[in-house]
Amino acid sequence: MTIKIKKCTLDDLQTLQEVAIETFYATFKDQNTDENMKAYLEKAFSEKQLEKELSNTYSQFFFVYFDNELAGYLKINTNDAQTEQMGSESLEIERIYIREKFQKFGLGKCLINKAEEIAKESSKKKVWLGVWEKNENAIGFYKKMGFVQAGTHSFILGDEEQTDYIMIKRTW
Repeated sequence: MTIKIKKCTLDDLQTLQEVAIETFYATFKDQNTDENMKAYLEKAFSEKQLEKELSNTYSQFFFVYFDNELAGYLKINTNDAQTEQMGSESLEIERIYIREKFQKFGLGKCLINKAEEIAKESSKKKVWLGVWEKNENAIGFYKKMGFVQAGTHSFILGDEEQTDYIMIKRTW
């Protein structure tokens, strides 16, 4: 079993788009309408949007591979790329998704560790993320990784406003 993490570039746009759509859909399709899922996927993961995000110097994407097979990805943001104004001493984990067949192999933990490593290297005092209040598995995982709930924010999926918990972990 080998796990590798690779930083994404603009050359990875098509692959990133495929894995982003696949993992988001698999994670949330059962709790949301087809219309809202379609609207969100088309907006959030369009080529134009992903190209913009990949080109932003304050955002980084990473693929995680399990035995040389693409298993998921991570997106982190700092400074103005953060989805909430959390300050310059914060790093946001905006997306962390693992393909279904690779879940429960510790890959999410590897990606959290990667984000924390980058936060420490960048002298960020905290790592934060937003997680849907109904995603109990993810909330449990983040708590196990040392995150604590510190607030909420809105997440728009199609025409529905949902509530995400904001969870924070100090890096030092």
